[in-house]
Amino acid sequence: MARRIDVTGAGGVRLAAWEFGDPPKPDQAAEPTELGVEQGGAAGRRAGQRTVQGALDRAPGVLLLHGLMGRASHWAPTARWLSERHRAVALDQRGHGRSDKPPQASFTREAYVEDAEAALEQLGLGPAVLIGHAMGALTAWQLAAKRPDLVSGVIICDMRASALGAASQREWADWFKAWPVPFATLADVRKWFGEDDPWVERPNPARGEFYAEVMAESPDGWRPVFEPEQMLKSRETWVFDAHWEELAQVQCPALVVRGLDGELGRAEAQEMVRVLPRGEYAEVADAGHLVHYDQPDAWRAAVEPFIDRLFAGR
Repeated sequence: MARRIDVTGAGGVRLAAWEFGDPPKPDQAAEPTELGVEQGGAAGRRAGQRTVQGALDRAPGVLLLHGLMGRASHWAPTARWLSERHRAVALDQRGHGRSDKPPQASFTREAYVEDAEAALEQLGLGPAVLIGHAMGALTAWQLAAKRPDLVSGVIICDMRASALGAASQREWADWFKAWPVPFATLADVRKWFGEDDPWVERPNPARGEFYAEVMAESPDGWRPVFEPEQMLKSRETWVFDAHWEELAQVQCPALVVRGLDGELGRAEAQEMVRVLPRGEYAEVADAGHLVHYDQPDAWRAAVEPFIDRLFAGR
């Protein structure tokens, strides 16, 4: 079950947050809607839902932040096992998923960090563990540095602290232009991103599924739910700078996780652990950049003990 809760982010941008939890008992069950969002019903049923929600509200909070072009639903398998003991919320960040995509919205680092800050405060999650993938991981450690009172721990999944530079940004712009949109079918999406994309070194079905999840059907075929130009604007606010200083300001426990074949190299990951005041390191074999998507069981094995230790003293 995932219940949608709207959050007001920086500049008034409406954000969709998805709260995961065990479904109520059959006699209290809400009617399922898209992504399992709860709908209202009879007074008794609402009372049962409030009971379930009250238990979730008292559970330790976890906020999951997807990477560039991702969406909250990419975290669904992780959020489901987290929700067995924690209050797990995944956020569709601005310009992504079901959150607003205003043409004139700000896509700065500050805006993304303020959005996550607003989610923690408006949902009453803090102090929470932040789990971020790629861009979401950068948002997580920047928020931890800014608001240590709201963050009890950080999991950084396959995100570099070093500057990537102008060549990287140009490569991304060229990559977006290479997409053969619109795709005729979702099968074509899966095949292109999993096999035919020039960025794919070897066939990767998980990558194809990942991108199929961010497509929506339009009159002429399947197109991404985001605007590529907004993605490039988002990316250009971090690729030209290094982020070691903010990493050093994270005072809570932090786990750096990399896929063995991901974008974050082992040497840089271990340097990030050294810079973090309370850093730890883990790597997942047979995983690329999409660690939690490539190897969900190994991902869980890598991060669950860290989360358990964080909440053990509560």
